[in-house]
Amino acid sequence: MKVLVIYDVSKDKERNIVSNICLDFGLERIQKSAFMGELNTNLRKKLVGELKENSPGKNFNLQVFELDKSSDKRRLVFQEKKKE
Repeated sequence: MKVLVIYDVSKDKERNIVSNICLDFGLERIQKSAFMGELNTNLRKKLVGELKENSPGKNFNLQVFELDKSSDKRRLVFQEKKKE
């Protein structure tokens, strides 16, 4: 199942912990504080457990969404390519 993780964490160190957990589970960064990827039920539960265990102290918002196939099909992406 597709999983979307979004977060708003004020401190760099805590934000990096959340980011690294998402990367460790193979999620792809789709924005600075948003990751998406395919995880089976067991891995999703482990991800949520690790995020809870390592959740930032105060002033944070961390959300995990399960997206079904129809949600992914309705996804629209508008992206400007950076000039190199």
